[in-house]
Amino acid sequence: MSDPSISPAPASSTEPQVLLEDRWLLVLCKPAGMPVQADPTGDPDLLLFARRRHGHGAQLELAHRLDRPVSGVVVLAREGAALVHLHGQFRSRQVKKTYWAVVEGLVAEEGEVELAHALRRDPRAMRARATESDDPNARLRVRVLARGDRFTLLEVCPESGLFHQIRAQLAAWGHPIKGDVKYGARRGERDRSIGLHARALEFTHPGTHEPVRVVAEPPTEGPWPKLLALRR
Repeated sequence: MSDPSISPAPASSTEPQVLLEDRWLLVLCKPAGMPVQADPTGDPDLLLFARRRHGHGAQLELAHRLDRPVSGVVVLAREGAALVHLHGQFRSRQVKKTYWAVVEGLVAEEGEVELAHALRRDPRAMRARATESDDPNARLRVRVLARGDRFTLLEVCPESGLFHQIRAQLAAWGHPIKGDVKYGARRGERDRSIGLHARALEFTHPGTHEPVRVVAEPPTEGPWPKLLALRR
């Protein structure tokens, strides 16, 4: 596997940071609060930023999505064949996703925990609803990285990419993500971010066909520095 590309700047930067760039791909660290593509707010979006700053015009396309309040790794394709290749990997769940989440409360469990729920999308409320089921369609693997006074830093690996999956499942577990008032957090953040960071993506490079792992450094504001110091 190739060496990971680490962002030279934190995810809390006001502009996206380049993690990997070649003739096939542009991989960015998206700051929390920036939409990945144009939305009704008219706020600057990641795709438009990338097209203006890194060229290739309309050929540059998103290979996947990341919620607006979430920071971290986003992959864009620079050509049609690369986009098709990446879409196929995401659809067939060949892409390994690793997130870091700051959640409310102290998670007592040791080792890796699997969360399994039936997840359904509620289009009226624009949220997902997770319930216990004998036939779950959503699974997360969760591991504690650090415990603070009121918050826990988790490593979270989803087995699929369902709408708001991590946010809904952690809330159903009793540990909503910090700032995520849509899913039961006590209070929101002033910048409307939540404590969820897309830490790493592992996939097959569409041009070289070699395994690639791209990593983004977490934010340097809020509870992140203290929890990361406890981890070290």
